[in-house]
Amino acid sequence: MHIVITNDDGIRAPGIHALAKAARKFAKVTVIAPDRNWSVCGHSKAIGRPLRLDAYDFPEADAAWVSDGSPSDCSAFAGLGFLDEPVDLLLSGINPTPNLSQDATYSGTVMAAAEATFWGIPAAAFSIDCPRMKPELIDFSPAAWALPRVLAFLKENKLPPFTFLNVNCPSLPVSGIKGIRLTHFGTRIYKDVLIRKEDPFGRKYYWFGGDPPESDPQEDTDGTMMQKGYISITPVHQDLTAYHVLEQMKAWDWETGTAGHSGMPETR
Repeated sequence: MHIVITNDDGIRAPGIHALAKAARKFAKVTVIAPDRNWSVCGHSKAIGRPLRLDAYDFPEADAAWVSDGSPSDCSAFAGLGFLDEPVDLLLSGINPTPNLSQDATYSGTVMAAAEATFWGIPAAAFSIDCPRMKPELIDFSPAAWALPRVLAFLKENKLPPFTFLNVNCPSLPVSGIKGIRLTHFGTRIYKDVLIRKEDPFGRKYYWFGGDPPESDPQEDTDGTMMQKGYISITPVHQDLTAYHVLEQMKAWDWETGTAGHSGMPETR
């Protein structure tokens, strides 16, 4: 198996080194990662500018490349034939904060996995719930423990197109992990505030601040299970259509702008 690994924290981040070290026990590992931190970049892609890739000394991998592009750009390199051999799987992470529910759309870690599926590469994103602003406390061993279980599943099961796994681990030693739970997205409760400041020249500037988000208490969601000490694995599909709303909208006559079914034939 040939695994490509990327992240959104940059090639020097400890999480990607931990993930590569764990994956190399089971496969050949190539790292293609950004040269800097791209956290909260979402599904950013380079358009209208050249990209560069340089070989990089990465002891935990068989080969490594560093790019000035985004995490999704790094995934696209893997999918579009930059490497001389086929890629069997792409892994993204390990992100030092969780990527739960709506967080996934913000996350460069998660969207790097999403990008891989555009090119037919199975993918999984790994994140861990590190205490905020305390990187020295990160223990990546829960993600390393989950990895072979994720690899075994992906080896034996082909996910549908444009589908990947989002893995979130609690900040616990492996001995404290209660197990793995299959979950669905819940709701993140954001506590963002707009902080207004003024620089020494009298010009206004702003920070997005506030306390960390929380997850709703609904059972079987990714946030709830992670908080209870389980590793959460959520299958994510990139069809964002709100089908339940779509059905309701069909009761509206879009030709006349009134309630009632339109006479136009349905298309699918």
